[in-house]
Amino acid sequence: MKTVVSVIGKDSVGITADVSAVCRDCNANILDITQSVIQDIFVMVMLTDIKELNCSFADYSEKMKNLGKKKGLDIRVMHEDVFNSMHRI
Repeated sequence: MKTVVSVIGKDSVGITADVSAVCRDCNANILDITQSVIQDIFVMVMLTDIKELNCSFADYSEKMKNLGKKKGLDIRVMHEDVFNSMHRI
């Protein structure tokens, strides 16, 4: 089971570390990550494996959302099945 985590917002020090810390705390394994800064806008997409999650998917998603609110970022967690369904032709 995997999730796609997207992060968008004003660039600042520690965004990747903070998002990674939530993954660590919830026991979500980061499989792949890409990030870019366009002018002062930070954009990151992360693929995580959640088969060993130590909390519910809802809690994991809520923790990411709360981090986003705290840091002024838009952080969304989408289950791989939903992501794949949205992008099927």
